[in-house]
Amino acid sequence: MQPEAPSSLSELLETTVDEFLAGLSSGIPRVLTGVVFLVLAAVVIKATVAVVRLVLGRVYQGQPIYVQLGATLVGVFLWFGAILGFLSAVGLPEIAAALGTASGFLALGVSYALSGMLADAVAGIYLLRDPDFNPGDTVVAGDVEGVVQSIELRKTRFRHGDDTVVRANADVEKKWTKKPE
Repeated sequence: MQPEAPSSLSELLETTVDEFLAGLSSGIPRVLTGVVFLVLAAVVIKATVAVVRLVLGRVYQGQPIYVQLGATLVGVFLWFGAILGFLSAVGLPEIAAALGTASGFLALGVSYALSGMLADAVAGIYLLRDPDFNPGDTVVAGDVEGVVQSIELRKTRFRHGDDTVVRANADVEKKWTKKPE
């Protein structure tokens, strides 16, 4: 059954205002729930990122790039989840589900595109944690023999005579040999 059409401008205005106020009063609890959720999520996310920074700072002393990368990734994932939770809390679960699905496909594409860079970063973490591979060590890595100058996020730098030779961490980590001192 359809409501009757208003017969005058004043009835139209009155009906419009009544419907607006009814919609507003039914939406306020959802918005407040969403705001409270975001405030609590912000506190939890800040605390979690601080703990991640602390733990990674102890594990990767002297390597702030790894600490920053880990903390940023954790923060991005947590905030994304918080935004999806907020959308569900305010009554928009379909949008949250669509965003979650779309971001999954986007992440798959990005990870495929960046697979080489990710392999170098993971290999760099392994090289940093390896007690036998440190700056100052003389090593043979593939076609280069030299002194390890630095181990960075994606690359390792070697001193070979007067030259600096740069190799991707994934290539170095595959096969290297430490020369006796």
